[in-house]
Amino acid sequence: MSALLSLHEVNAGYGRARVLHNLTLEIGRGQRVAILGRNGVGKTTVVNTCLGLANLQSGSIQMGGKHFKRLRSFNAAWAGVAVVPQGRRIVPTLTVRENLLLGAAVKRPGPWNIESTFGLFPILRERADTPGTAMSGGQQQMLAIGRALMANPDLLILDEPSEGLAPVVVDELGVTLRKLADSGTSILLIEQNIRLVCAATDRYHVLSKGAVTESGLMKGITVESLHKHIMV
Repeated sequence: MSALLSLHEVNAGYGRARVLHNLTLEIGRGQRVAILGRNGVGKTTVVNTCLGLANLQSGSIQMGGKHFKRLRSFNAAWAGVAVVPQGRRIVPTLTVRENLLLGAAVKRPGPWNIESTFGLFPILRERADTPGTAMSGGQQQMLAIGRALMANPDLLILDEPSEGLAPVVVDELGVTLRKLADSGTSILLIEQNIRLVCAATDRYHVLSKGAVTESGLMKGITVESLHKHIMV
């Protein structure tokens, strides 16, 4: 199975501060993977390192079959990796349609365009000319996911997508992620909501102090065992 994203002995952080310590993990084609861990252990720094927002101090990252020892913000999108960031980061001065079109800027070929994204999230069609931040939190999360899909990624990374969402919306999000996985998009989910993790992923990595301390399949593991990795 070819890796869409592979981090090998990665040390990374901000300035001189090191957050990730010899981190090694791999996301293969067709996989649905969760990264679990308490607050402050480096989960978001994994994403930021792939995007060139954190300093890759040593080690190497492979995305889409290409190896990187130094990353820039556009490398991930060109390599087929799209991110739904924590907090969604909807551009408030743009409409729903305009926010979606931002995701298509990379011009990567594939099945996702305005019409197919509206098909997945019909509410976005209804609100297409509405300012992106004028919608509910759940609708903004749909917009953030739709914007990422417009880049036609092979791997979709989501950083704490359930944050601030009602439980019923989180359940709908789990269904959406399973649909995307079934259609061929690999998923990397960074999440504290165990219900969403169980609904959307089939394997997990646990981070502690910037390193992977446990990995395994979701099948057979108890919810209680997963909870211990996020409890303070």
